[in-house]
Order: sequence, then C-alpha cells, then structure tokens
Amino acid sequence: MTTHKNLLDGPDPTFLPQNEEAYRLLGEESEAPAEVAAKYPTFSLAWAMLADDAFEAGRVVESYAYARTGYHRGLDALRRAGWKGHGPIPWDHQANRGFLRCLATLARAAGEIDEKDEAERCWQFLQDSSAEAYTALR
Repeated sequence: MTTHKNLLDGPDPTFLPQNEEAYRLLGEESEAPAEVAAKYPTFSLAWAMLADDAFEAGRVVESYAYARTGYHRGLDALRRAGWKGHGPIPWDHQANRGFLRCLATLARAAGEIDEKDEAERCWQFLQDSSAEAYTALR
C-alpha cells in the first residue's frame, strides 16, 4: 500500500470503520432504520435515514432530534478514529456518509426551527469537512 503526504500540510483524512452487519440489515434484510439504530446505536447512517424520513414527512423537531443523535454518535466515532476536531472527512468513504448526512439534516432542521446560528455552523462544518458532501447534500 502506498501512502501519500498531504501536500496541504493539514490533518490526514479520517475514515470511520465500516459496520458491515448494519449495512447488511438495511440492505439485504430490509430492516427498518429504527430497528438498526436500536441494534447499532453508534451507526450514524440509521439515524440519518430516520432524520431524513422525519424531515420529509414534516416532523422537523423529530428530524432534528434524530440528526442530533447521529451527529453526536458520529463525533464520538470520529474521535475514536483519530480525528482531532478538524480535517477532511471524505464523502466517498461509505462509512463517513452517515455522519455527514446527519450533519446536513441537522443544519436543515435547525434552519427550519429558526436556530440560524446552529444551521450556519453545521453547514460550515459540513463544507469544511467535505466539499463533495456539501455539494451533494445542500
């Protein structure tokens, strides 16, 4: 395996570990995101799916709560993976997408409940973490 020096001299990207069983339950087994979140509460993708579903159904406060949970569980996982509070969190790494989706939905829901500072902070955090995710999710 070849590693390359980060030419921008910033922190290396953070890659969250995969949870193959949780992905299998959502995919092959077609388990509901709530069931997967209950079995794997650290799996941010399940929280992101719950947050997105609630937002689309107009349940903005519920969406905010789901997104906030997935966001905080994702922050814990990022720290365990070596993240120091800043630096790239690549969108193209499947395991990072749940956290990034939670961050975007948290921003969206915060904006809807008139928590403007939080919405702006979350959108900026998303853009700083992954410009690709920001473009895809904004």
